[in-house]
Amino acid sequence: MAPTSTPKAPFGRVLTAMVTPFTADGALDLDGARRLAAHLVDAGNDGLVVNGTTGESPTTSDREKDQLVRAVVEAVGDRAHVVAGVGTNDTAHSIELARQAEAAGAHGLLTVTPYYSKPPQEGLYRHFTAIADATGLPVMLYDIPGRSGAPIDTETIVRLGEHPRIVANKDAKGDLGAASWALARSGLAWYSGDDMLNLPLLSIGAGGFVSVVGHLVTPELRALLEAYTGGDVHKAAEIHQRLLPVFTGMFRAQGVVTTKTALALRGLPAGPLRLPLVGLTDAETEQLRKDLAAGGVHL
Repeated sequence: MAPTSTPKAPFGRVLTAMVTPFTADGALDLDGARRLAAHLVDAGNDGLVVNGTTGESPTTSDREKDQLVRAVVEAVGDRAHVVAGVGTNDTAHSIELARQAEAAGAHGLLTVTPYYSKPPQEGLYRHFTAIADATGLPVMLYDIPGRSGAPIDTETIVRLGEHPRIVANKDAKGDLGAASWALARSGLAWYSGDDMLNLPLLSIGAGGFVSVVGHLVTPELRALLEAYTGGDVHKAAEIHQRLLPVFTGMFRAQGVVTTKTALALRGLPAGPLRLPLVGLTDAETEQLRKDLAAGGVHL
């Protein structure tokens, strides 16, 4: 039986957290970004996240971030939601990036938990609300304590959900129990930020995905989501299980590294990485090929 109502998904249902293509000499490749964005939307994404972790945002300048948002909005028009990552561990800087993204035409903002500083929950609350107050754009929180060092507690998520422009959470906490309580009590739209947990998070009320593997398997992710929301949980589980080698392979190393390798092997815009990230070894690349092939993706 299909769900009685479809969960909220204000930024689209299948979003890819897009890499930032660079030229051979390490400069921003705006033409490559336009081509990759169009390719991803053609593949079935109805949203793209730019200037996120997978976009190597710690190594791109504010000017490059602005140029990238403008290029991607130009490339996809109204065919997809363009969500701009604006999170830093400096609230004032994040506010500047939020206003810049709004002026560049972004449709929404992604705000990661401030990293390294390990702020208390009241600091997190004030950080996120200050960003949400700074523009008229809807905001997606990004809870990823494995990278940031500080989880957003359920009570804080509930408080943040009362803000009129904080409308969603990207969940990469890996705690289905905490997610269940936060989702039920906050009323926020919920997005899986961990590809291995896409299906389990749907089962507790998530409305979509912000994916890394979407660079390669967007049609399969959309088929999984549509099967689940259409009531065919068995088919959704089959697709999930078929994709397990893809999930495993893409996260044996840092996700940006494997994604750029896979895109390059497919002839799609990617380019080099910026330090401190470095490329895969030959042995790691061969393992990636094997993992992806086991999941039906042939490079």
